[in-house]
Amino acid sequence: MNDQQLKKISKFLSLVLRHKPETIGIELDPQGWVDTEVLINKCNANRRRLDLPTLQKVVADNNKKRFAFSEDGSKIRANQGHSIKVDLAYEAIEPPTILYHGTASRFIESIAESGLQKRNRHHVHLSSELATAKDVGSRHGKPVILEVKSKEMHELGYEFFQSKNGVWLTEEVPITFIVFP
Repeated sequence: MNDQQLKKISKFLSLVLRHKPETIGIELDPQGWVDTEVLINKCNANRRRLDLPTLQKVVADNNKKRFAFSEDGSKIRANQGHSIKVDLAYEAIEPPTILYHGTASRFIESIAESGLQKRNRHHVHLSSELATAKDVGSRHGKPVILEVKSKEMHELGYEFFQSKNGVWLTEEVPITFIVFP
C-alpha cells in the first residue's frame, strides 16, 4: 500500500475509533478498545479493505501516534481525541511549566472571550513542542500559537494528563492562564 492509501485508512480509523464506531457496526468498550479481529472483519464487511499487517503498519507509522494496540495486540483504540464517551484511564501528572496550543487566527477572538474549551471532545489538547502546536494550528488556517501557563494551573488544582502519543490533555484553560502573541 502506498502512503496515500495508508493515510486514508488512518482517517477512517480515526472516524470509527474516536467518533462514530456505529459507521461499521462496532462497539467500543468503556476504555475505547475494540477487538482487533472484529475491527478488521467489520471494515472488510463495509468495503474497507483491511488486514492485520496493514493495520499494524498504520499504527506503527502514524506520525501522530493516534492509535495503540493492547499489550497482547488483541485490541486497538485511539489514544485521544474522542467525541464519544470513553474512559482512557489516564492518571493526572505534573505538566511542564509552559505548554502550547496551536489554533487558527480566526478562533482567537472566541478564545480571548472564553479561554480554551474542550467543546465536543474529552479534553483540550496541548503540546510541549512549539513545532507541533504550529502544525496543529496550520490545519485550520493561519496558525497562532498560544502559551499556556500549565504549571501555574496545576499548582491551583487543574489536572493534566499525557496520552501515549505525548499529547497533553486538560479539561479547560481559563483566559488568565493563556499568553496571547
